[in-house]
Amino acid sequence: MIDEFTQSGKRIYKDLQEAAKNQKKCFAILFDPEEHSEDTLIQQVLHLPEFTTHILVGGSTVTQTQTQLTVQILKKHTDLPVILFPGDYKQISKEADGILFLTLLSGENPEYLIRQQIKSVKQLQHSDLEIIPTGYILIDGGIKTAVERVSHTQALPQHDVERIVSTALAGEYSGKKLIYLEAGSGALKSVSTEIIQAVKSAISIPLIVGGGIRTPLKLQQAYEAGADLVVVGTAFEKGEF
Repeated sequence: MIDEFTQSGKRIYKDLQEAAKNQKKCFAILFDPEEHSEDTLIQQVLHLPEFTTHILVGGSTVTQTQTQLTVQILKKHTDLPVILFPGDYKQISKEADGILFLTLLSGENPEYLIRQQIKSVKQLQHSDLEIIPTGYILIDGGIKTAVERVSHTQALPQHDVERIVSTALAGEYSGKKLIYLEAGSGALKSVSTEIIQAVKSAISIPLIVGGGIRTPLKLQQAYEAGADLVVVGTAFEKGEF
């Protein structure tokens, strides 16, 4: 785990690169603004696992007001980097430290390939957010996720490892700085170690893995397979981490 993280300036991506290079594993808690009141959010921030290196904020159907309030509370109660993980261009808060500028590579809906990104430009252009181009790949986690419903796309099947690897490489070749393999919130199955290993061995940029990771054992397996940053949301909310 990482002992220290740079908090000032636009250093989020450089720190992730350095961590991946040195095989220092990162860990993020994802907060969905729809799932928390102010009191519960503060309590959870105060009980973050000691090895947490980043905080993500986002959800599929969150409003801008909910995002803004959540970021404000988090920035007040933690010094960890707060990174937006938006499901919609309206989910932007200039008070965060950075944003995963997502492209849903696993789907073919132009709304999430480029239109949402265009809609976000005016807000991002006049912010100090560190903008990190991220290839987002939804993997079948055994349930239909909110991402699938909102984006009107289908997750890639876990058995089609070759297609998943090709999708990840297409993301890197098109200029993405991160690849994010996501099984979805509440997934029954996490992204398999076979997929993580295959993608990690093919790409040269940091790899994020999330969805369905409910135990420390699953976390360790994801790291051993090659994940550089693992994201946990539901399991933390339920007190499993």
